[in-house]
Amino acid sequence: MRIKLDENLPVRLAGLLIRLGHDTDTVPEEGLTGAADARVWDAAQQEERFFITQDLDFSDLRRYAPGS
Repeated sequence: MRIKLDENLPVRLAGLLIRLGHDTDTVPEEGLTGAADARVWDAAQQEERFFITQDLDFSDLRRYAPGS
């Protein structure tokens, strides 16, 4: 699975997911730390990655529809 982890998750989680065989990258690795939510979302969508975050702003399903 292709995964992108948001900056609010521990870096060690990326290592764990990679060891489990997932293609994982992080928001900080891409230089998107502090970027607007829409920019981070667009990056995940363009890369066709499953985005994992604890940021409740992404819970607005009208703006960030699952599966889009």
